[in-house]
Amino acid sequence: MRIISSRIHGILDYIVVIFLLASPMLFKMEGNLCSFTYALAAIHFLLTILTRFELGIIKIITFPLHGLIEFFVAIALILLSFWFNKNGNSLGYHYYLYFAIAILLVFILTDFKKEKT
Repeated sequence: MRIISSRIHGILDYIVVIFLLASPMLFKMEGNLCSFTYALAAIHFLLTILTRFELGIIKIITFPLHGLIEFFVAIALILLSFWFNKNGNSLGYHYYLYFAIAILLVFILTDFKKEKT
């Protein structure tokens, strides 16, 4: 059941960028966790503005490709969460595991076939 439109997905993407930018302060992140979270915010912002959908600005990346990239990022974040756990960073483990699950949920619920510009 694909209930998230490209427009709603775009809104969610910008909310995710704001959440990522606020997270280091909200969760008192330090070191690699803080740096990686800011880097992920920048990358997600670039992906969003470069996507060919209603809220994209430069419109280079197709919406289905955007979804595929987000899927693989979610898988990478799951692996990253286990790396943080292995290195004794419980906050990093939980933060990225739950964040990846949220990205996967949005991926499953988004209709990537109806691309609108």
